[in-house]
Amino acid sequence: MTATPHKPTVTEREARQVAEAAREQDWRRPSFAKELFLGRFRLDLIHPHPLPADEDARRGEEFLAKLRDFCETKIDPALIEREALIPDEVINGLKELGAFGMKIDTKYGGLGLTQVYYNKSLALIGSANPALGALLSAHQSIGVPQPLKLFGTQEQKDTFLPRCARTDISAFLLTEPDVGSDPARLATSAVPDGDDYLLDGVKLWTTNGVVADLLVVMARVPKSEGHKGGITAFVVEAASEGITVENRNAFMGLRGLENGVTRFHQVRVPAANRIGPEGSGLKIALTTLNTGRLSLPAMCVGAGKWCLKIAREWSAAREQWGKPVAFHEAVGAKISFIAATTFALEAVLDLSSQMADEDRNDIRIEAALAKLYGSEMACLMADELVQIRGGRGFETAESLAARGERAVPAEQVLRDLRINRIFEGSTEIMHLLIAREAVDAHLSVAGDLIDPDKSLSDKARAGANAGVFYAKWLPKLVAGQGQLPRAYAEFNQDVDLSPHLRFVERSARKLARSTFYAMSRWQGRMETKQGFLGRIVDIGAELFAMSAACVRAELLRTTEEHGREAYQLADAFCRQSRIRVDELFGRLWTNTDDLDGKVVKGVLAGRYEWLEQGVIDPSGEGPWIADASPGPSEKENLHRPIR
Repeated sequence: MTATPHKPTVTEREARQVAEAAREQDWRRPSFAKELFLGRFRLDLIHPHPLPADEDARRGEEFLAKLRDFCETKIDPALIEREALIPDEVINGLKELGAFGMKIDTKYGGLGLTQVYYNKSLALIGSANPALGALLSAHQSIGVPQPLKLFGTQEQKDTFLPRCARTDISAFLLTEPDVGSDPARLATSAVPDGDDYLLDGVKLWTTNGVVADLLVVMARVPKSEGHKGGITAFVVEAASEGITVENRNAFMGLRGLENGVTRFHQVRVPAANRIGPEGSGLKIALTTLNTGRLSLPAMCVGAGKWCLKIAREWSAAREQWGKPVAFHEAVGAKISFIAATTFALEAVLDLSSQMADEDRNDIRIEAALAKLYGSEMACLMADELVQIRGGRGFETAESLAARGERAVPAEQVLRDLRINRIFEGSTEIMHLLIAREAVDAHLSVAGDLIDPDKSLSDKARAGANAGVFYAKWLPKLVAGQGQLPRAYAEFNQDVDLSPHLRFVERSARKLARSTFYAMSRWQGRMETKQGFLGRIVDIGAELFAMSAACVRAELLRTTEEHGREAYQLADAFCRQSRIRVDELFGRLWTNTDDLDGKVVKGVLAGRYEWLEQGVIDPSGEGPWIADASPGPSEKENLHRPIR
């Protein structure tokens, strides 16, 4: 039997319920970031800084050495940028090196690297060319290997993981032309048909989809007798009859990215290829992303390191008014920002990755903060590098080389990094996702009070529970270690970092008080206060980064020869971060959020159309959103597996 797929019509409330159902509901392990948002600075959860096992580090360093040699001798970044294509021999070389199996267990033919060394590898290859980093990340962080590792049957692992480790490329297909961060409206269907499912629909922005051999596809199973239904995950052979790659998309950056539009028409998928039970697709996707999101900040760290290298070399060589431009304060401040922020981003990444490897902490918030903070700060660093380089920063590397200067691709890095603020959850969605986790404790005890569907008895019970919780919690937000002058004294070395940790402790309590006050003030309307929630999350991100930077500096002081320099960088970062935190706290209550809302209504009502006069719109014709009606493809299949 078959059915015609249709686009679900859902209310805002229904969409929220779908997202809520996909969340991990329980906190079975401690979370440093969760505690931070509750006003509890649990330094003991991250200090002393965890370290990889010696054998893991040895194997990781061995692979990094091989990968570095490959990047230096086999990859031509300028060619990839010029041709907008990664050569097949490069991809095959990475397969032979084992790079496609970095995160896959050795018993399936993978390298079995830790999260720490997987991320170091992505930072390295991403610095050679970010499209290569995206290729490997999409394959392993969200493609077939990670969902199967977490949710696959043993038979599925035995069947697909050896292929993913050495020969096959995988992709993850969730987004549709009219479905982004609102998966409740997912239209691709998977209709049961005997022992199979029939897939119909169109997927957009399928990273690796043009060259993939295996796909993870999210599709909606209709509810019927014997079928629970709901959004469900499937492993699909990319060469299956009825699959057409209709377009290879082109972007402002990541020019070598194999990203496409994929159409499914009556594609038969065995029930044995379903990952998990019906209806668990979104939960699988979100759980996969808990650690999968760490791949993006890894490449942001690599970009930061490169920006620092170029800023140092260029600013020493370029003279203005009798001295290197680095020694002019306006330029020097930018270099200091790049150096300090790169140190902090690496601290956040390594700490989150090591905690993921140890699996003793729940890092869903830490990974999300790392993605959010890394993608935002990397863009700022790249923008500052372009400014430091001046006209040469705006000029392409190819043009620089043509007139005899060093081919420095500063403008390319800025273009390449921009997508990270959108990939795998836009900054705006990350703010909401993290905010939901940050207020989870409050909703757990008081959520029924603001739920219009709850009965009076439910509300009364919630009120009693909330009274008990807040009677214990609120008094603890009044005073803490941050008010003791000698607290965190072990961080007082040649450079004193202890005041920064005291600031973090005080600010965490202030953050929790602010959140509580906002919930008391707005109650059920809190979820609409996206500007406020975004600032709450940004404060938490800064506090997490400061904590990680101080802990990493202390680790390097005790284990490396440049501990003093690490302390200096941590101090610089924390001082810069504290200024941003103070500003964000001020903007919690002094902002233009309400006025902005009024202006938006005026814009959409056409009251300001006169302001748009006097320009030409160079946009082409066509609908804002392409038609994604199911049916057979009328286009050439652009799928090209690499062998």
